[in-house]
Amino acid sequence: MSGLPVRGASQLSYAPASAAHVCRSCGSPLGLELVDLGASPLCERFLRPDQLDDMEPFYPLRVEVCEVCFLAQLPGYVPPEEIFLEYAYYSSFSDSWLAHASRYAEEMVRKRGLSESSLVVEVGSNDGYLLRDFVARGIPVLGIEPALNVARAAEEQGVRTITEFFGRSMADDLVRSGRRADLLVGNNVLAQVPDLNDFVAGLSVLLADDGLLTIEVPHLLRLMEGNQFDTIYHEHFSYFSMLALRRLFATHGLTIVDAERLETHGGSLRLHIRHAGRGAEGPRVAAVVTEERQAGMGEPSGYAAFAARASEVKRDLLTFLIEQHRRGRSIAGYGAPGKANTFLNYCGIRRDLLPFTVDRNSYKHGRFTPGTRIPIHAVDALARARPDYVWILPWNLRDEIVDQLRDEVSAWAGAFIVAIPRLEIIEAKPSGRRPS
Repeated sequence: MSGLPVRGASQLSYAPASAAHVCRSCGSPLGLELVDLGASPLCERFLRPDQLDDMEPFYPLRVEVCEVCFLAQLPGYVPPEEIFLEYAYYSSFSDSWLAHASRYAEEMVRKRGLSESSLVVEVGSNDGYLLRDFVARGIPVLGIEPALNVARAAEEQGVRTITEFFGRSMADDLVRSGRRADLLVGNNVLAQVPDLNDFVAGLSVLLADDGLLTIEVPHLLRLMEGNQFDTIYHEHFSYFSMLALRRLFATHGLTIVDAERLETHGGSLRLHIRHAGRGAEGPRVAAVVTEERQAGMGEPSGYAAFAARASEVKRDLLTFLIEQHRRGRSIAGYGAPGKANTFLNYCGIRRDLLPFTVDRNSYKHGRFTPGTRIPIHAVDALARARPDYVWILPWNLRDEIVDQLRDEVSAWAGAFIVAIPRLEIIEAKPSGRRPS
């Protein structure tokens, strides 16, 4: 694989010494900047109509990289209690993600021999999208999810859930009560943790001696290669390479014994982790490290060109939207994910260029996107508007969404667009399937 574009060291962007922050993993001073996306509001704080006259707080959205352990991270501008006690993301609204979770559960039950005497714990269990597959098999589960609204949805599906933030203290309490996890799961939660060391220490405590911990994280290498700057937002405090992950888990007596490459969320890693001494680092872990080093991620210069590529995507998309507006062509959005709000605010897109978007999540219907105040409707609004272009904002689900909508959009001669990793127009060719 070719390496990431690299500029000379003299062109790297460094924050002033007085503005340096401290790495949340190893404690080293920070100064190397990956990208500065300006200022944005919290990306999952969708506004009700009665809030449109209120002031929204905007926070800096700048990612720095530790030059010692290479953890990419946002300074903790926002306390997690302000973000996660009520959360607008429900995992169960993505069919492909549910299928992903179901395959994982089936594989773990088979390979780990899980039974009614086992315990599966998921940290960041959301609406029970994963643990319900274990419940259906009669396997005891425990979800840990601080967002009260999504935790209620999990409880309604029979997924016992603790509504608190996880850390070392909670893990100690659970172990004292006689509970340790035979399978401990954390899918796309590690990025949302401001105190990484307290969190990973808790995982180490809660994991049974012969247990398996699996962690899924978006891969920083894929983020950089794919111009996925819109996956940067305040809810994600950290962005992970294997270089950073190996050091973080080793600090707490844990070894990454295997690593799977996944297509989810634009390119992720699933880490298989055991207590130190219960397994050696596997060859697939070493292969990811080698790939990262070849891409320059073991040196400060490897992070130099990302910001320029983000700016290029912004310019291309704005040029396209303005030109279509001048030609009298209409555009509507599909989806209102957190990543879309980073993109919309970074580009300064308002209702003149994107009059509305739609989403399957009924929680968001009748609300407005943070910062940009674009209205969010139910999906059937698309058929009424019949836009010339449907902009797929959750680009990681583009195939799923195009497959769902192609017959409908082709009927009015519309097309799809995505903007990540680059602007692309997708023709809405009919599938040829008969209506069910």
